[in-house]
Amino acid sequence: MMISYRDALNQAMREEMRRDDRVFLIGEEVGHYQGAFKVSKGFVEEFGPQRVLDTPITEAGFTGLAIGAAMAGLHPIVELMTFNFGILALDQIVNNAAKIRYMSGGQLSVPIVIRGPGSAAHQLGAQHSQSLEAWFCHVPGLKVMAPATPYDAKGLLKSAIRDPNPIIFIEAQLLYGTKGEVGEGDYTIPIGKAEVKRQGQDVTIVAYSKMLLVALEAAEDLAREGIDVEIVDPRTLKPLDVEAVVASVKKTGRLVIVEEGWRFAGLGAQIADSVYERAFDYLDGPIVRVTGADVPMPYTRSLEDAAIPDRVRVMAAVRQILGKGQRPIPHHK
Repeated sequence: MMISYRDALNQAMREEMRRDDRVFLIGEEVGHYQGAFKVSKGFVEEFGPQRVLDTPITEAGFTGLAIGAAMAGLHPIVELMTFNFGILALDQIVNNAAKIRYMSGGQLSVPIVIRGPGSAAHQLGAQHSQSLEAWFCHVPGLKVMAPATPYDAKGLLKSAIRDPNPIIFIEAQLLYGTKGEVGEGDYTIPIGKAEVKRQGQDVTIVAYSKMLLVALEAAEDLAREGIDVEIVDPRTLKPLDVEAVVASVKKTGRLVIVEEGWRFAGLGAQIADSVYERAFDYLDGPIVRVTGADVPMPYTRSLEDAAIPDRVRVMAAVRQILGKGQRPIPHHK
């Protein structure tokens, strides 16, 4: 069944709310307006206003309320209108949701999913275009997901809702309208399990969220140049499936990491460090990172485009690691 990323999320939440009456949705405009991006379309009509709660504009308030509800045994889904607004709830997320289980000696759990759009869209300006996943990955006690396809979005969101731990679930805003195959019936995707989205022999690209689509486009163009790219999608950023990345690097001998976030202390730096620790002897050259620019996101379209990784930059990175686009020399095993 071919459906949109938006509808895949809708299906996941609807199915889980039908399965478990402890699950509820809370956030700004999630009820009568059906969500800022229409992810909760039809929810208030089916589940009623006690399980689909519209809130005031107070991220710290409704996130804290949901954390308390989770501690009391419910399974809240918090929708942030954008993860940029989640900055206002960082104290609740970092000092409460992430730490309650540890500080209570395991007596309390916080089964909460905090989800919503992240990264840049089209000219939303510096305060609404940030990729903040590395912030959340830095915090012990949080799991972080950033699926790129409708299939993965549905399966991972269902897993997240059933998990007893706090989950950060980031949906790139420009993915909502993309479409893909989603199987009918109930299914979940294991948390912390990467997937090879494209098999190849010459170089590994690790990319997630909407950068996966950029990497896939680049790989198709590079194939016409005789360059065979393998693409690994982590899907879950924390815990990170390092072994899947290492297995691919051992196969290809080369690694390019693509992320939209800022370069300094970005998630790609952690991935690179993990590979250097486990597969240094298999690398035929330095790891290359393609990242967003270390600047506040410009509003002007041309400058915004320059600040975000694109197909051309990814292709240039692959050619660089292979030696100016020439066929790669055989690498040692």
